[in-house]
Amino acid sequence: MTENPASTPIDAVIMWVDGADPVHAEKLDAFLQSRGLARSGGASKARFHHAGELDYCITSLLKFAPWLRTIFIVTDEQTPAFLDKLVGTEFEQRVRVVDHKIIFAGVESALPNFNSMAISSLLWRIPGIAEQFLYLNDDFMLIRPTSSQDFFRGDNVVLRGKWNLLPEEVPGAPLIKWVRKLLRREGKKKRVSFWALQQACARLLGFRKKYFRLPHVPHAWKKSSWAQIFDEFPCAVDTNIHAPLRGPDQFVPEALCSHFHWRENLVCLDNSRTNMQLKPAEQSLFRIAAKLREADNSEHIIFACVQSIEASPAEKQKMIFSWLDGRIGTLEDLLQKK
Repeated sequence: MTENPASTPIDAVIMWVDGADPVHAEKLDAFLQSRGLARSGGASKARFHHAGELDYCITSLLKFAPWLRTIFIVTDEQTPAFLDKLVGTEFEQRVRVVDHKIIFAGVESALPNFNSMAISSLLWRIPGIAEQFLYLNDDFMLIRPTSSQDFFRGDNVVLRGKWNLLPEEVPGAPLIKWVRKLLRREGKKKRVSFWALQQACARLLGFRKKYFRLPHVPHAWKKSSWAQIFDEFPCAVDTNIHAPLRGPDQFVPEALCSHFHWRENLVCLDNSRTNMQLKPAEQSLFRIAAKLREADNSEHIIFACVQSIEASPAEKQKMIFSWLDGRIGTLEDLLQKK
């Protein structure tokens, strides 16, 4: 598998927050108090907690994607302790921290912002970021060697996922909608699903019958594509970046960007290399062990996503961290091999 030309740099961007930081916690609590809100939904502690996932994330990128130029960590006035380990090493200049104030320049009225969908909409504004870059959350890890071709093929982005009918195009849609409304409890607030937000993105881009449903994987983005999106959909963008917490009127940046790339014929669809997603707080120990064995034995699984590991029992955490140590290792392990 050939790489993109060496003259074509590719960066990676990770959004990270340490919710246990008392300064950050105080900032969030003060904001919620000013709005008369409680910590729930988009402001729940689970959204801001970290359990060391960032260490594995960055180590995996350095180890399994050495073709990356720069890894940017976008934070809110925080510096991950992991960076201390890089001082004086060959990786020191390859990992950089970018504060929210940098990407929100010119729209400071949207700060403070605790909304990942708002923040990720502005990642393309990082000064000096490459035209082609990866966007991933800090709970993503690479678990096998990758190539730039896993994410970009020339000017095209590699997308993973599949096309689904929009709800209104499903046979019997009016009847289904009526039954759901009838069964819904009186006065119960309807929760807007992640899939519904993706569907709204498809409609915004002019897709009327189907939407492209994205799995939970790292995403390949283009700086020029985001610049065009901002020019073409200023109202949607403004709504998104001025939402300090998640809300039903937003778009999902990953979905908006993917549908834009489909519309502009800038897509290479390839589901041959995919992810393994763990939800240890919900999955049984047996299920987790089975998924880990599958990831070990399948060359097609190159990503792992471990969601809210801190909310799971100690036995599950021990199993998962032991597996990550074996598959990815630590930064110290990586440095010793250099």
